[in-house]
Amino acid sequence: MTGGAAQAVEERREAQSAWAPLRHGLFRRLWAAQLASNVGTWMQNVGAVWLMGSLTGSPALVALVQTATTLPIFLFGLPAGALADIVDRRRLLLVTQTWMLVCATALGVLATVDLVTPAVLLALTFAIGTGVALNQPAWQAIQPELVPREDFAQAVALGGMSINVGRAAGPALGGAIVAAAGPEYVFLVNAASFLGVLAVLLTWKRERRSTPLPAEHVVGAVRAGLRYARHAPSLRAVLVRTGLFIIPASALTALLPVVARDHLGLGAEGYGLLLTAFGGGAVLAAAALPRLRAREPLDLIVAVASVVLGLVVLAVALLESPGVMAAVLVVGGLGWLLAIASLNVSVQYSLPGWVRARGLAVYLLLFGGGTAGGSALWGVIAGAAGTKVALGAAAAALVVGAAGAFRYRLGISERLDLRPALHWPEPTVVADLHPGQGPVLVTVEYEVPTAAAEEFAVLMQRIERMRRRTGAVGWGLYQDSSDPDRFVENFVVDSWDEHLRQHARVTESDRRLEEHRNALLVPGTSPRVRHHISAYGRGGAVDVLHAPMAAGEDLSTE
Repeated sequence: MTGGAAQAVEERREAQSAWAPLRHGLFRRLWAAQLASNVGTWMQNVGAVWLMGSLTGSPALVALVQTATTLPIFLFGLPAGALADIVDRRRLLLVTQTWMLVCATALGVLATVDLVTPAVLLALTFAIGTGVALNQPAWQAIQPELVPREDFAQAVALGGMSINVGRAAGPALGGAIVAAAGPEYVFLVNAASFLGVLAVLLTWKRERRSTPLPAEHVVGAVRAGLRYARHAPSLRAVLVRTGLFIIPASALTALLPVVARDHLGLGAEGYGLLLTAFGGGAVLAAAALPRLRAREPLDLIVAVASVVLGLVVLAVALLESPGVMAAVLVVGGLGWLLAIASLNVSVQYSLPGWVRARGLAVYLLLFGGGTAGGSALWGVIAGAAGTKVALGAAAAALVVGAAGAFRYRLGISERLDLRPALHWPEPTVVADLHPGQGPVLVTVEYEVPTAAAEEFAVLMQRIERMRRRTGAVGWGLYQDSSDPDRFVENFVVDSWDEHLRQHARVTESDRRLEEHRNALLVPGTSPRVRHHISAYGRGGAVDVLHAPMAAGEDLSTE
């Protein structure tokens, strides 16, 4: 085969891999249904704003429509993530989709009979936004269940493409329907879009997972999720990089309507065409991602995409030709989706199954907050210094933010093995303990030769992060003043059942860290673990002695 023919074959293979996730029937059906739902959502946004404008001349009430749409994410995002990790995710999605279907139908019916007031519109918009907030973490968390790992990155890219196609097509279709028939038909079409998702979810025979431990409470689950985010370096890196990107990138979507109307003299149709060009770039990015992922690391992809989008934002500030602007926005859509898809993949790779939805809720909260806060920031700057100055500052921030790749690396998430290790033996209990009893103090004794003491102490800082992200609320390491080779680690967990959950939360990467630690101990010795129940907490005093652990049989890491 000639070099040209071989290259053509490779290009065809890469093009096929761009759509590879669609070979999996469940993912394909859910993706198609969600694409229709995304279009319906953006149509709903247009119809709600238009209807509010016709009901009242108050700009504040018109602006409150967007507030009612996004506020639920900030109010309910974290509890929604905790709920999605506690209950069956498929059932939760069925509830949230049904809720949004009912609310959208009610809005359409009330609009049809002219019973919608500003208060009713805001209330039902808030209700639909609440459904979205409860739906998002569970929806993101099921994605690894729908495709094999080798297709996951591309599945994320296709999901991002679906959102951008909805963003491009939804407003145009919504505006056409409002002009031809009225906003009530937009609401009813949006309601119908939820039926497809519900139909697919009803056919999904998801494997049910059971555990002998009591279910977590929502408040405790939220705390555990935030604790994980704080003490997981891989997740922290994704969150920092997301903030560095999304805050300046929000300037483009926030100020593009101003540029289209005031600088280019375009109407609603022209603005819709600019959005379509941006969405078209996202489609190209979905096709290009497999080739880039095979050749370049995630850190480089996000950094280059940030610089490219920064240049596009600068061009939007300076260009005066609508045609050239549309062509530039195609490149902008490509850079946007490459960065967002790569960040989405990284956050998924950073999360073990037990905390996946909670970690995604933190990510989505940052993403939404960064978009909302960034949009407000650039709007204020544009009002004070002009649109060009605001866009120029955002472009500079995108380019400077790309340097975050040197400090906060996304690649570490791909090297983690977050499968449950399940290698901690059950503690031997000599008294009856109820699940909520505690707090629990766990002590671990080590014999460390003097030559390895410094390395051991440094390594134990990584052990501390592991303890805390799996449930510990306090931690310490102490050296025996009468025997310098003896170290005692202690950590506190809220309750006995929470400590038992730690056993299930330890990953294979944690196991490897423990093996490294155990290799530093005096030959022939192993960690000795004791469990203590607070004498003044919930349940009284109990001392549970664990048998000495064999090397590599102990507790966890990153």
